[in-house]
Amino acid sequence: MAGVDIEVAPMRSLDDFLANSARFQIPNYRDPDRWAYRVMQNLLYYQTNYFFSAVLIFLLVGMLHPHKFLCGMLALAVVFAIFYYITNKQAVASHFKRDHPLLSLTLIFSGGYFIVYMLGSVLVFLFGICLPLLAVLVHASMRLRNMRNKLMNKMEAAGLKRTPMGLFLDELGVDSDKIVF
Repeated sequence: MAGVDIEVAPMRSLDDFLANSARFQIPNYRDPDRWAYRVMQNLLYYQTNYFFSAVLIFLLVGMLHPHKFLCGMLALAVVFAIFYYITNKQAVASHFKRDHPLLSLTLIFSGGYFIVYMLGSVLVFLFGICLPLLAVLVHASMRLRNMRNKLMNKMEAAGLKRTPMGLFLDELGVDSDKIVF
């Protein structure tokens, strides 16, 4: 990635993104290649709008249920930290379990209780992550492309402009030239 000039895509107008000039249509589910191409092209063209929309929805869910949101984030962080520690320090964990069986059992039951107790909070946090992704997917699936969208995406494909979403899609192995309809 060294030497690649990244240009952040401009914020598209609200009129272009959602309002009067925006045209929406349910995609043809029988033609998954065409649908995937539409989604990919919209992800590239509206990437800045999608980023700000996702952040706004994420913050909105966090403000509606701040206590549950923070507790869910903390619960998941604790679970991932424990998983990381155990997977990287396997010998230490197995010695601890062998030397302190009662304490190990207590920690396991306490951790299980903590997760069950925090399950509602974890679900609120996961909803805060999944709702923006769903909103982006629905918009990208239903938004019909216009001439500016097609022109900007051709410039991205030709390598004249490199954007964060273009690099992200490249890393995922999605190439606009390989999707043909």
